[in-house]
Amino acid sequence: MAEGTPLLKIENLHVSVDDKPILRGVNLEVNRGEVHALMGPNGSGKSTLSYTLMGHPKYRVTEGSILLNGEDVLDMGPDERARKGVFLAFQYPMAIPGVSVVNFLRTALKSLRGTDISVREFRKELTEEMAALQMNKEFMSRYVNEGFSGGEKKRFEILQMAMMKPQLAVMDETDSGLDIDALRIVADGVNRLLNDQMGVLVITHYQRLLNYITPDHVHVLVNGRIVRSGGKELALELEAEGYDKIIKESQEREEVTA
Repeated sequence: MAEGTPLLKIENLHVSVDDKPILRGVNLEVNRGEVHALMGPNGSGKSTLSYTLMGHPKYRVTEGSILLNGEDVLDMGPDERARKGVFLAFQYPMAIPGVSVVNFLRTALKSLRGTDISVREFRKELTEEMAALQMNKEFMSRYVNEGFSGGEKKRFEILQMAMMKPQLAVMDETDSGLDIDALRIVADGVNRLLNDQMGVLVITHYQRLLNYITPDHVHVLVNGRIVRSGGKELALELEAEGYDKIIKESQEREEVTA
């Protein structure tokens, strides 16, 4: 890996779902140590980008590239991308009945690291991370996301991230459905994990999460393209003015270039 190579580089990315174009030329770079926020109205393609980064087979790349540390990941499955250091926190985490939290996490770590971890070491690390997220110890024996509240599901996503220590963390609307207390706990958990070797892509509708996780860069996705980028002040502008102005400007540009 050459010095100065971006952690994540997306170039001219076009993605279709069931032959319907969703992403129409996304360009984005995320460097180590950076937090990027991706914002946009419903249906703009934000979740499509997150699933595409993770390698969901339903999302078909028809043009462009995704490079992680300079390596093309498009031919890699989700498991291989995870081993390369990509992590996705889902907007709607799925329940896995019959699989306990502790067994799920230990199996995931073994798969990622390629070697087993001692029970003592694993339990110590897991207990420390759960305490930081204000999660009760009985949580370990519960089945993954079964009967979890919205806040518990999102805390479990951050717990997974804490245990797996990814290079690239993609957070797909992690703030969805959280009350203010749960939002703060989740955001504090993310902030505690930030380091100069990890990049974070926070996908959100609203500015409120960015009150707690400060982005270095903010991007606005409209109709499958990033139409504006800026600093954290851009998120404040969107909160105050909404997306209508940016959507209208984007439509006018497309009409001019058509």
